[in-house]
Amino acid sequence: MENQSEETQGQMPAQQPSSELFEFSSAVYRLKQEIQKVIVGQDQTIDLMLAGLMSGGHVLIEGVPGIAKTMIAKLLARALSVHFSRIQFTPDMMPTDVTGTTVYNLQKSEFTFNKGPIFSNFVLIDEINRAPAKTQAALFEVMEERQISVDGTTHKLEFPFFVIATQNPIEQEGTYKLPEAQLDRFVFRILMDYPSLDQEVTILKRFSEDFTTKSIDTVKPVISIAELSRFRGLIEKVFIKDELIHYISKITYATRNHGSIFLGASPRASLAILRTAKATAAMQGRDFVTPDDIRKVALPVLNHRIIVSPEKEMEGITPESIIQEITQSIEVPR
Repeated sequence: MENQSEETQGQMPAQQPSSELFEFSSAVYRLKQEIQKVIVGQDQTIDLMLAGLMSGGHVLIEGVPGIAKTMIAKLLARALSVHFSRIQFTPDMMPTDVTGTTVYNLQKSEFTFNKGPIFSNFVLIDEINRAPAKTQAALFEVMEERQISVDGTTHKLEFPFFVIATQNPIEQEGTYKLPEAQLDRFVFRILMDYPSLDQEVTILKRFSEDFTTKSIDTVKPVISIAELSRFRGLIEKVFIKDELIHYISKITYATRNHGSIFLGASPRASLAILRTAKATAAMQGRDFVTPDDIRKVALPVLNHRIIVSPEKEMEGITPESIIQEITQSIEVPR
């Protein structure tokens, strides 16, 4: 360690990555391999979903129909051996359809609580923007505090609890825009795009003789719930130097003082960048955060937390372009 350069010493702590961290990165690699038995491409989406899960957050996936948003969520749950439930949001859905309801038991002459589909480890909410605000609001407490309060009784959810919500950015009829408070509950908004030409050819070849996607059955669990809990503890211990903490703060602070932004990011966004940057570093087998880790997660953390001013939005300016401008304008710590 005496021969280390000053630059290297400023980037990482003195200790070498532990064997536990190597075990974690190896487990993540195997998990991605299981998902890629079925999914072609979408590497960035898978990486961000794993970073969101490992950091204790929830993710919102936005993309047109037919690009495997739902499939990735189901495969991730399968590769982790956790209980999975799917809720299809519709305009007539009530909050109790999500959280559960209290019913009277005639045999016992007492009221009992019947748990709703939200009581699961992995919850896929398909087309979250199709349910009205009242139903969307039922998710506030459970996503933030991992509990549900019904009739004065609090019901805790088991670990892990991970919400994956999807929405279609194109279709607007019969949808309800998610309020900022709801969007803020998601650590990432992941923008999924079409596969490339070569990837689409691979998809067609892979499923040309598998019309019913029997290949899903080949995906096996690689990480247990106990291991997932232990891995989260490792992520918390990942080192981040003070200069990078200031770097994160400068990025979010700049969103509050930008001429094209009506509403900037809150400190919750800063914490989300910090946590997911640590998760990203650990997934690569590193026990220290780099500026690249921060830049990688800054866009999906911030793109749903800022509101572009109406006049700039009419000019075609997007949250993504503003965030890229901000990250490029702030000096990167060395």
